[in-house]
Amino acid sequence: METRKVQVTGGSTYTVSLPKEWATENDVSAGSVVEFHAERDLLLLAPQRDNGRVEGSLDVEGLENRHELTRAVMTMYVSGFDIIQLEATRITAEQRRIIRDATQGLVGLEMIEETTDRVVLQDLLDSSELSVHNAITRMRLVSLTMLSDAVEALIEDDDDLAADVMQRDDDVDRLWYMVSRVFRTVLRNPTAANEIGFPRETVFDFQSSARQLERIADHATKIASLSQEIGEITGETAELLDQLEAEAIAVPETAMDALLTEDSDEAVELANGARSQIPDVDETAREVDGQIREFDPQSAQVLGLIVDSLSRTADYGGNIAESALQKAAPRPQS
Repeated sequence: METRKVQVTGGSTYTVSLPKEWATENDVSAGSVVEFHAERDLLLLAPQRDNGRVEGSLDVEGLENRHELTRAVMTMYVSGFDIIQLEATRITAEQRRIIRDATQGLVGLEMIEETTDRVVLQDLLDSSELSVHNAITRMRLVSLTMLSDAVEALIEDDDDLAADVMQRDDDVDRLWYMVSRVFRTVLRNPTAANEIGFPRETVFDFQSSARQLERIADHATKIASLSQEIGEITGETAELLDQLEAEAIAVPETAMDALLTEDSDEAVELANGARSQIPDVDETAREVDGQIREFDPQSAQVLGLIVDSLSRTADYGGNIAESALQKAAPRPQS
């Protein structure tokens, strides 16, 4: 760390010199324009950017596997590239189909150019148009509704509802990738944090919580898939599963209320309330485990996995509550 003494020139102008090594590495010299970004008690300085668009290239030669090529596109998107060039000696028709499908699953990304050896993708949304707050609010609604519907599909033996739950997982994934992209963007570019309207620490808390919601949606998808392997659930077991689902969902619901409120005292109260609900979930899970021992081995195994997914949902809610507590905590002064 280097220090500089602030000086006053002209009676009212505060000046400070820049470290020579930093200036040289960033092509800053006499006449250069730099940007200042205020963030609470910090003042961040960066060389002025021409257009702020970040370009990246990726060689996809021989990359025909759908999962690997899709993952490559998503990684470039989440990493914050605004323009993505996918290059090869010859891009095959199958690669183009995979790239097109991957692009459709990402918010704001469009295919703008295709040639025999290159596909160019561009993010058409700027940071000011992306609402990370709205994204996690939507993730909350979709993921928790998915979980509720998955348990209903299980108990009622409703395969159509189960299939609908599994389809909705794509919506949550799309929002998760967007939130992750915003998070990495504000880490790299202080201007983006100002445009989005939240401090970088808050965006981190949102991103951490969005990850928990994405996991909840994955477990809802798992329950929906498993529900197709057994028949209708009735009696006390059905009642206990209903109770377990309600108790499990209440934890992330309360935790998200804590995360999104602007009142610090209320956030702490709600977050601690969410964490205090987890033992009730564990107790009900043990009761369900006792009930399913009476089922045949295959059904008991499936129901055991479902109980585990519901218990994990409460744990993920506890993680969101931790993020809410961190967001509500007083900020240390420099």
